[in-house]
Formats: sequence, structure tokens, C-alpha cells
Amino acid sequence: MPIYEYRCLNCLRDFELVILPKEVITPICPKCGSKNVEKKISAASIRPKGIPKGKGGFKVPECMNRERKN
Repeated sequence: MPIYEYRCLNCLRDFELVILPKEVITPICPKCGSKNVEKKISAASIRPKGIPKGKGGFKVPECMNRERKN
């Protein structure tokens, strides 16, 4: 589920909301109740399995290889 980050422009509090794709929600600051908020740009939390091995590829860590063999 997507988590959106917002900042209240009145009290400068940062907060997060989980908003489903079909929902239409006007974010409201949980501290002061203001609707004067802006959406923050945040990093995605997508992470490939494995560790970088150079040249843009990934290899599976040894600990995962051992688990699969057992």
C-alpha cells in the first residue's frame, strides 16, 4: 500500500497517510487540523533481492544460497 508524506504549511509538522488508489482524500494535519498541506517527495522503498556485484547486476547473498540448499 502506498504511504504518502505530507508537511503542514501552518505548523510545519510532517505526517504520513496510507491512501488506497481508489480513495479521494483531502489530507488534514493531525496536529492543528489545517488543510493547508503539501505533499513531500519521498524515496521509494523498492529493493531488489541480492547485493550489487558491479556492472549493474545483482548476485544472491551467500546466506540466501545456504537457505535454499537446505
